[in-house]
Amino acid sequence: MQQAFIGVDVGTTSARAGLFDSAGTLLATARRPIALWREAGDIAEQSTEDIWQACAGAVRDALAEASLSPALVKGIGFDATSSLAVVDPAGQPLSVSPSGDPKRNIIVWMDHRAIAQARRITETHDPVLRHVGGILSPEMETPKLLWLKENLPATYRAAGHFLDLADYLSYRATGSTTRSSCTVTCKWTYLAHERRWSPSYFERIGLGDLLAADGARIGGAVVEPGTALGAGLTPDAARALGLLPGTPVGASLIDAHAGGVGTLGGQGADGAPVEVLDRIAYVMGTSACIMATTATPCFVPGVWGPYFSAMVPGLWLNEGGQSATGAAIDHLVLSHPAYPELAAAAKAAVVSPLDLLERGAVERFGSTGEAALLARDLHVLPEFLGNRSPFAEPEAKALVAGLGLDSDLASLQRLFVAGLCGIGYGLADVVDALRAQGVPCRTIVASGGASRSALVRQIMADATGISVVLPATEEPVVLGAAMLGAVAAGAFPSLGAAMTAMSRLGPSTPAAPPALTRFHGAKREVHRKMQALDRESRAAMGALG
Repeated sequence: MQQAFIGVDVGTTSARAGLFDSAGTLLATARRPIALWREAGDIAEQSTEDIWQACAGAVRDALAEASLSPALVKGIGFDATSSLAVVDPAGQPLSVSPSGDPKRNIIVWMDHRAIAQARRITETHDPVLRHVGGILSPEMETPKLLWLKENLPATYRAAGHFLDLADYLSYRATGSTTRSSCTVTCKWTYLAHERRWSPSYFERIGLGDLLAADGARIGGAVVEPGTALGAGLTPDAARALGLLPGTPVGASLIDAHAGGVGTLGGQGADGAPVEVLDRIAYVMGTSACIMATTATPCFVPGVWGPYFSAMVPGLWLNEGGQSATGAAIDHLVLSHPAYPELAAAAKAAVVSPLDLLERGAVERFGSTGEAALLARDLHVLPEFLGNRSPFAEPEAKALVAGLGLDSDLASLQRLFVAGLCGIGYGLADVVDALRAQGVPCRTIVASGGASRSALVRQIMADATGISVVLPATEEPVVLGAAMLGAVAAGAFPSLGAAMTAMSRLGPSTPAAPPALTRFHGAKREVHRKMQALDRESRAAMGALG
């Protein structure tokens, strides 16, 4: 072997590292858990030190598994959830927590403490908000920064750097404070197509001080993903990771966007020319992102973007999302009375509880598509963490209709399938919004843990009427991060070239026959009525004051 590249992916609950060769073949992978603190008031926090140590451990573990010399690793890239990391000028953590715990210096993406600030910013109607579908989400960074300024002013004043978590990892690895156009454009309102921040926006929302010194605290220098940063790995970072000092490090990506990079350019089995613009990436994890690229800017109400060069350099990105997918299914299953019985049965069968539920549902009908019929009279609107797209309602809540007193495994199977259907209809809402503005959406390329489920892929295809294709690699998000390292090392002239060379597509799941199409159409109508009921309920109770 002549060369290898490492991708490091930080999700909500773990850090993963993967080693790949220049053809995108996975050589080894490893995972380490990371801590997550949850508090009342929609608070979710993490630690940069804990996450860095998990990343370092995962890289060392992957190197050991592959028995690979560090000298063969020619580049490394990082991706992470879009969480806000706060450090002082020397890079030391500053607490963002009402608890005052100095370790807790990350406001996690799912933290909704800044709902009020997001609403106030939206009410300014600043032109920048056109690029977030007109409504700013509390999952983005400027409302979180405003919350810090208003509630933890000492931390705000002392901060030397406010960084998206992915940029923190490249900063920790190289010492470079240069930001990725992916992170700051998608989550911080940087105008990449004009290569600037908007002073009027920051002044209007009360954060004008952040643009002092050319915006050094939030990103004075911004480059496209995969751009080589600094002089590569610092000696300290190289020692922690088990790699050589100077190993090239590529500018980072948000985790979902790494999944898009790792999948959208994949060559199909038929060898047909790749048309990235016809594909949308559906990256499933705790939450889900739905990403489409266009050659010209396309404004979609309730969908984030268009963002220039935020994922694929030179193309515009629209980003829809679902705030709870994996988290929604886990919550439904864990809260059911039959879960202990399911867990015991899964342990005996040496499979995961969700795999056992899927197996049982499919066996009852003998068909993956028809397994959805289990949810005929049970309906789930799985918006436990609000609606990210296309309605941009962070206050939205989950609803279940048709629930009886059954508490056996069969009823848990029905609830599980109903939850998957609800997620499918949420995906269909975003696809419809994109198509209404002329985005083709001809193929869905799915990645993330849940995408490995045949039942999940079939329900997504049937709910949207679009074929769902699986990447050939088992680790497409980590592969996307490794591509950043490959580009930084000069192995490929561009990220687009790396996407073509290192990714391939696997099996395709076609959409449903007419009978199931009618079934999902009827259930989707119930889904719309549940969304309307949730809005009406919140409005009625809110009117009480």
